[in-house]
Amino acid sequence: MKARPILRTAMAGIYAVAGTAHLLLPRPFLAITPKWVPVPATVIALTGVAELCGAIGLLQPFSPRLRQAAGWGLAAYALCVWPANVNHMMMDLARPDHGAGLGYHIPRMIAQPLLIWAALWASGVIEWPFRKRPGSSG
Repeated sequence: MKARPILRTAMAGIYAVAGTAHLLLPRPFLAITPKWVPVPATVIALTGVAELCGAIGLLQPFSPRLRQAAGWGLAAYALCVWPANVNHMMMDLARPDHGAGLGYHIPRMIAQPLLIWAALWASGVIEWPFRKRPGSSG
């Protein structure tokens, strides 16, 4: 099996679990939702639905365009939830015990752009950085 289908399957699994958690166990997600987000319970439920739809879209074998749309959607989703992750980090680090600490939050912040890239690459939207340049040897 090649890397792209492996990553696509792994991402679909992760997003399916996360989407299910958003729908069945919303409390931890509500706790880190920034105060400026309107109707947070509805937003958390909709993010769960978005994650599940993205997971299904990544795995469906019939339409590369639908798979790419799922990739774009999951990339946009990862970008849109970044403020919640930043909010979680700030709230956690402000606690007297510093919560999970920088050892948890810094890798999580670094992972956000990687998730965006992975959604786009796994779905076939982009080839970077694996496409060979024209005229290059090898």
